[in-house]
Amino acid sequence: MVRTSVVPVPALDAALRSEMARLYLANYDGSDEALFFTDLAKKQEALLVHEDEQLVGFTTMRFFEREWRSQPIRVVYSGDTVVDRAHWGQQALAFDWISRMGALKRERPEIPFYWLLLVKGHRTFRYLPLFGKTFYPHWSVDRSDLKPLADALASEMFPDDYNPATGVVEFRQSRGHLKADIALPSSSESAKEDINFFLQRNPGFRHGHELVCLCEVETHNMKPLTLRLFGGMD
Repeated sequence: MVRTSVVPVPALDAALRSEMARLYLANYDGSDEALFFTDLAKKQEALLVHEDEQLVGFTTMRFFEREWRSQPIRVVYSGDTVVDRAHWGQQALAFDWISRMGALKRERPEIPFYWLLLVKGHRTFRYLPLFGKTFYPHWSVDRSDLKPLADALASEMFPDDYNPATGVVEFRQSRGHLKADIALPSSSESAKEDINFFLQRNPGFRHGHELVCLCEVETHNMKPLTLRLFGGMD
């Protein structure tokens, strides 16, 4: 049976942290356990997916408030997202992440809410169209209105590596990139509009470059299934 749980990062015990690192390093090169733990410590929550007692997937999150153009906004920054290869078809991670976003939005419904996602693999990029109608960058919808905020957030987080001309965090040395046998999409996948767009916008993904993406976490921007999972805003 597949089950999910949201756990504050400080509450993760050593055994679970090690299990997360093993799952991450089974899918990524260019990193190590110490780098993984350092990055994990900067996050606030982890959404874990277990099948029976085995960890088969997780994503990490950090959320914060800041001012943007003299108005308060709230941002959720998605960190590492990993699913065991044998469980790529499961939807529990995505569905329960959406439910968690709904709970966060209801804490401060009056404040604009944004999802900041840095993408170094085509599978992760596909979470965006699953969630939202539009986002930046998009292959067919002009959401360049979101670019200034995306630039500001990425420049603050990665001042030495973010390239606003490309919209990509171009690490000089990889901090983690997909293993070669799972990095490239199949020929049929490459023909899909969204995946082809990702490959064009982030040609250095195999070296750990990350495409900066920004999506409004607002009900008007949600697809019907997302809206149901997000929950009521009453």
